[in-house]
Amino acid sequence: MAEPSLHPSIVAMVSLAANIAANHPKKGLCQIERLRGYGISDEQIEMVVDIARHIRDEAGQMLDAEFAIEAGMTSPPAVGPAPMAPAPVEAGRAACCTPTARGNACC
Repeated sequence: MAEPSLHPSIVAMVSLAANIAANHPKKGLCQIERLRGYGISDEQIEMVVDIARHIRDEAGQMLDAEFAIEAGMTSPPAVGPAPMAPAPVEAGRAACCTPTARGNACC
């Protein structure tokens, strides 16, 4: 049985988001042109970029906070935007993710 394939626009979106989230030197610029060629709107591309940046920034903030705790520092260095308040979650459940500053859900 053949594996189902993803539409090329989905592959380009995933690749764009991964490039941004990983701070890849190529920045995903090639994927943006592909997405536009597939008829994906700039608004949809901007949403993907917003979510990828949010995940990248959130990961960096978490790593900085862990480092500060493990190093015995009083607080992580103040670099970039202030951390967002965590989203309310049900008792006993950890948050999957927080929405971006623009309100885009990342999960």
